[in-house]
Amino acid sequence: MRKVLFVAFSAALVAFAGVASAQTPSIQIGKSAKGKVLTNASGMTLYTFDKDKGGKSACYGACAFNWPPFYAFLGAQPSGRYSLAARTDGGAQWAYKGKPLYTWAKDQRPGDITGDGVNKVWHVARP
Repeated sequence: MRKVLFVAFSAALVAFAGVASAQTPSIQIGKSAKGKVLTNASGMTLYTFDKDKGGKSACYGACAFNWPPFYAFLGAQPSGRYSLAARTDGGAQWAYKGKPLYTWAKDQRPGDITGDGVNKVWHVARP
C-alpha cells in the first residue's frame, strides 16, 4: 500500500511540476469601486509601488509582510505584458508592464482596494 501511495504521490508531483514550469500568470481583470483592476486568481486586487525602479522590487522585510509580492512559480515564463522581476530574497514575482505586483494584507475580500493611495506610493494595478 505504501509503495502505491508513494508512486501516486510522485506522479502527481511530476504532473504539478510540469504545470508549474509552463505557468503563465493567473492574473484576471476585476471590478472595483474605482473601475477595472488587475487581480490574482482569488480576485484580490494587485498593486504597484512607486519606489520600485527598473523592474526591481524595493519592498522587503516589513514592507513585504504588509504588501506580499505576487510570487511566480519556479520555471514560470513571461507572457505579453507580464514579466518576471527577480527578488533579492531568491524568488521572482510577476510584473505588469515592468512594474512588480503585490497584494495588500489589509484587503479582506475580492474587490477591496483599501491599499490604493497608501502613503501616496501604492496604487491599484490597472489593465
